[in-house]
Amino acid sequence: MTEGFKPAYLALHETGELFRRARELSSRLSSCDLCPQECGVDRIAGEVGECQTGANAEVSSFGPHHGEEAPLVGSRGSGTIFFTRCNLCCQFCQNYDISQAGRGDEVLPKAIASMMMELQAMGCHNVNFVSPTHVVARIVEALGIAVEAGLRLPLVYNTGGYDSVETLRFLDGIIDIYMPDTKYSDDDAGHMYSGVKDYWKVNRAALKEMHRQVGDLVIDEGGVARRGLLVRHLVLPEGKAGSRGVLRFLATEISKSTYVNIMDQYRPCYNAGNFPELSRGPTVGEMERVFRWAAEEGLNRLDERPRRGRIILPW
Repeated sequence: MTEGFKPAYLALHETGELFRRARELSSRLSSCDLCPQECGVDRIAGEVGECQTGANAEVSSFGPHHGEEAPLVGSRGSGTIFFTRCNLCCQFCQNYDISQAGRGDEVLPKAIASMMMELQAMGCHNVNFVSPTHVVARIVEALGIAVEAGLRLPLVYNTGGYDSVETLRFLDGIIDIYMPDTKYSDDDAGHMYSGVKDYWKVNRAALKEMHRQVGDLVIDEGGVARRGLLVRHLVLPEGKAGSRGVLRFLATEISKSTYVNIMDQYRPCYNAGNFPELSRGPTVGEMERVFRWAAEEGLNRLDERPRRGRIILPW
């Protein structure tokens, strides 16, 4: 834990507000509208909507992760909890065995709380909820249990970026670090490749709300993130992610100080073979062009790491 750091959720717990929000979020499962899909199914009764998840969360795995962004990993790793299923259906998902095939086990909130405490005991710098959007009610419920057991780590909300602003407002004062994807700057691409008609519209509103809550990413003297927004953008071949539009939005409507991870690790997975334009990874030239666009837009906080065996510099 960072010396002197106090996570946001402790204040809400002290007033009882954390448990009140957990109850309110759980009540909405009976006609679920927690994500923009707004399926309206009764998950308490065992019905499932687009996320194929009932009343309880499922977890694929948890443990220290050293492959995340540098400010999350630090020297001891990011404490990831990988939730099964997703509220998107990305045709090229590299974790499709978890997000679509459903590899994982059903867990109760008490078990999720135990995972948080184990990650803290391992020395992880944070608790990183991977694909949390569809199970946010159980996460907040579990958090209350974990806080009473002594949890003091910052929380990372690691999401595909298709999040309801109304639900995000329940997380104000709970989440310390938001890490959304911004997958596309075009609703047609979101419909074709992720199965939702309004990805770009929803994503822009969600990022604005996340930034309103936590601001730009704050990194301590040890290089570890404490609080703020960190955005991921996966570059697709043939410009299909609309990268220029994504970067321009971040620079002009969020902040030029937004911490951005421009990712080059796309490879054809899952159903990508059905789309000839997605049959290969991005070229060196395509990646260099996206980094050049980031510089032209004035984005100067880019995650620096080895990329497919080389370093691509943002100039």
